[in-house]
Amino acid sequence: MEPEIIDSRRAKFDVTNRVDTTDPASVSYQIAKIYGQLYGKELPSGLLAVFADVGRLYNGEFPGYHACETDYHDIQHILEVTLAMARLMDGCVQSTSAAVMNERLFQIGMVSALFHDVGYLRRLDDTEKKHGAEYTSTHVGRGADFMARYLPQVGLGDLAEPATKIVHFTGYEVPVTKIQIEPQYRMVGNLLGSADILAQMADRCYLEKCRDRLYPEFVLGGIARQVDEKGNEKVIFASPADLIFKTPGFFQGASKRLEQDLGGVYRYVDRHFDGENLYYSVVRKNIEYARTISETGDVSLLRRSLPDSGLAEAA
Repeated sequence: MEPEIIDSRRAKFDVTNRVDTTDPASVSYQIAKIYGQLYGKELPSGLLAVFADVGRLYNGEFPGYHACETDYHDIQHILEVTLAMARLMDGCVQSTSAAVMNERLFQIGMVSALFHDVGYLRRLDDTEKKHGAEYTSTHVGRGADFMARYLPQVGLGDLAEPATKIVHFTGYEVPVTKIQIEPQYRMVGNLLGSADILAQMADRCYLEKCRDRLYPEFVLGGIARQVDEKGNEKVIFASPADLIFKTPGFFQGASKRLEQDLGGVYRYVDRHFDGENLYYSVVRKNIEYARTISETGDVSLLRRSLPDSGLAEAA
């Protein structure tokens, strides 16, 4: 059993305040423990190598790629989602059986989580875009293409085909109900889509990150203001403050996605935490605070200090 949330939670740490979610080694260690408890085996060395490569990718040390330029969709986001995914899969096994979530499906879930946002990263020879955030609307498909090339190169080619479909459960390029995938992989996809929602919205500094990091990405990605086929501009988010004001409304849509589109599988994490969904508890607190800010119109109520995104070091 892991400890409950404590008030002194640190900005770089997960909902238990014990795992540094900016450090691939710390997260992979926790996931290796979960894997060992579930299957009585060590996490395959190939997967451990993938964690190292993800760190290199986001730090600008991977051949052919720029460092991460999106400081909302950064290495911490990736590792938070991956850790949440492992916990959800653990809860799934405890609630069902290892036949429903066997070793191979667990491994597919891991690589899908680690690379679900890799489509934001630009190649060094990219002449199409000047910033990774400009790929916001197409990043999931680009991430799938990356995995199709990368996984066979590291001896994980058997995971590539399902993983390239599963990542679409985190995006909106293809509606969840229209994703063509074999039944045994749909559970993994539902869990990943749920992990993506829970992990980011349970971040200690979620609201501050929305204001200071996500809004600029939305501007660059053409999400904040959209132009229709007739040339008419529609303002989606007028400002960073407007994004915060609309966050409670976004949560309503996210809740529907969790419950209906993704089958309510987010509840499996309750079993991992011995009956309490720590992620959802923190999400609700964040949303209630966003509602207070929306009602008062006072964005200065956001006072938490953001952790370093790592972009300065990567530059």
